[in-house]
Amino acid sequence: QVQLQESGGGLVQPGGSLRLSCEASGNIFTINAMGWYRQSPGKTRELVARTTSGGTVEYADSVKGRFTISRGSGRGSVWLQMNSLKLEDTAVYYCHAPQIAAPGVGVLTDVWGQGTQVTVSS
Repeated sequence: QVQLQESGGGLVQPGGSLRLSCEASGNIFTINAMGWYRQSPGKTRELVARTTSGGTVEYADSVKGRFTISRGSGRGSVWLQMNSLKLEDTAVYYCHAPQIAAPGVGVLTDVWGQGTQVTVSS
């Protein structure tokens, strides 16, 4: 079974840093694009950052200059380095892959991790 597993969330003070990790588990062929979304209570899920295997990167305006997304050399790893964290960055952060090609399954679409909580508080 193909899954995305996040780690690295936690409690941090304003101005601090956290690094989120996401690893795909299971037998996969390729994951071309991966990204991070977040959702705060009472708000809709929003894009934080995403990248493709070709190197294209997109950031939400609210995190530009503070967050950095990077892909691992393997097929299914993505990280989110978050610096200069603000109170408004508090949310559950989700790893996402639009498509995952897997043997015996074909192409899975719109795959999400279970989320990891990031709390910025003094």
